[in-house]
Amino acid sequence: MAFAYATLGLVILLLAGDSLVRGAVNLSLRLGVPALIVSLTIVAFGTSAPELLISVQAIRGDLPGIALGNVVGSNTANVLMVLGLPAIIAAMNMQTCDTRKSYTMMLGVSVLFIALCFLGPLTWWHGLILLAGLAVMLGDQLRETLAHRQSRKEEESEDEGIEGADPSMTGWKIALFLVLGLIGLPLGADLLIDGASTLARRYGVSETVIGLTLVAVGTSLPELATTVMAALRRQADVAMGNVIGSNMFNLLAIIGIASLIGPIPVDDQFLTFDLWVMLAAALVLAPFVFLRWTMTRAWGLGLTALYGLYLYAVVS
Repeated sequence: MAFAYATLGLVILLLAGDSLVRGAVNLSLRLGVPALIVSLTIVAFGTSAPELLISVQAIRGDLPGIALGNVVGSNTANVLMVLGLPAIIAAMNMQTCDTRKSYTMMLGVSVLFIALCFLGPLTWWHGLILLAGLAVMLGDQLRETLAHRQSRKEEESEDEGIEGADPSMTGWKIALFLVLGLIGLPLGADLLIDGASTLARRYGVSETVIGLTLVAVGTSLPELATTVMAALRRQADVAMGNVIGSNMFNLLAIIGIASLIGPIPVDDQFLTFDLWVMLAAALVLAPFVFLRWTMTRAWGLGLTALYGLYLYAVVS
C-alpha cells in the first residue's frame, strides 16, 4: 500500500501540475498579461510545482532528506536520464543550439549551491541568497527576450508556442483546470511523501535515498516527456534549454523557498558524493555546449548507463 500511495501521489502531482499550468496560462492571457511574462513566470513555476510541493511538504513533515534529495537527484537525472533516453531515440544535432550563456549560469548556480551546502544546514539566509540568484536569472532572461523580440518586431501578446495556451478555452474550463490543480498538488504531495516515508521505514532505506531515487525520477518525468518530443522534432535547443532551465530553477527556487519554511540539514552523503555527482553530470554537457558535439545514440546510451550506475551506487 505504501508503494501504491507513492505512485498515486506522483500521478496526481503530474496531472495537477499540468492542469494548473493550463488554467493559469489561459487565465493570464485572457486578462491581458503579455505572453512573454506568462512564459517566464507562470509556465516556469507551474511545471516545477510538483517538486516545490514535495520539498515543502517534506520539510513540514520533518523529512528534509527527501526535500534535498529530490532536488539534487532531479538535477542529476535531468542531465543523464532526461537527455540520455531521448538521444537513444533520436540523435540531437547541437550545431544550431547556442546555450553557452545559460549553461555557464547553471554551472555557477551549481557551485554556489554546493558552497552553501558546506555552510549548512540550509536556513533562511541561504534561501534568500538563492532567491536573489533566481531574481537575477529571471531578470536577465526577461531583458534578453525583450531585446530579441524587439529586433524581430514580434508582438508581445503573441501566444503561439506557449505550453497550455488555448485561445478558444471557455471560462468554466479555465476555472476547472485551476481548481483541479490547486486541489491536486497538495493532495498528491501528501500521498507521495507519506508513501515514500513509509517505504523508507519499512525497508530500512534512508529518506535521502528515497529522495534521490524514487521521488527524483518521478518528478523528472515532465522534463523527460518534453525532451523526448523535442528530440523527435529535432529541436535540440528546446531539449537542452529545458534541462538547463529546470536545473537552475530547482536549485534557486525550490530549495530557496523550502529553506524559508524550515532548516534543511545536509547529510554527509550529499557532501561527499551526491553533490559532486550532480556537478560532474553538469560538466559532462560542456563538449555539447561549447564544441557543439552531436548527442548521438551512443552518447545517449552512455549517459543512461551512467545514471543507472549512479542509482545502483545510491541504493547499495
